Amino acid sequence: MATIKCFEDLEVWQMARELCADFYKISKAGEFAKDFDLRSQMRRSAGSAMDNIAEGFECNGKKEFVQFYLYQKDQ
Repeated sequence: MATIKCFEDLEVWQMARELCADFYKISKAGEFAKDFDLRSQMRRSAGSAMDNIAEGFECNGKKEFVQFYLYQKDQ
């Protein structure tokens, strides 16, 4: 079993990155492209998943690490 040394190695972070990239592509066209406030809010939300995973990975303990994952569940 491989040891994970950085958050970029986490499959969940990689999936969040793909989701964020997909949303950026989708939001460039159609109604999203015209609604600047909604588009901005949705893009920030998509990026926050990666941010929370990365921040949780850098925490000192397992309990704090899990807490950052739970933030995403509540959003």
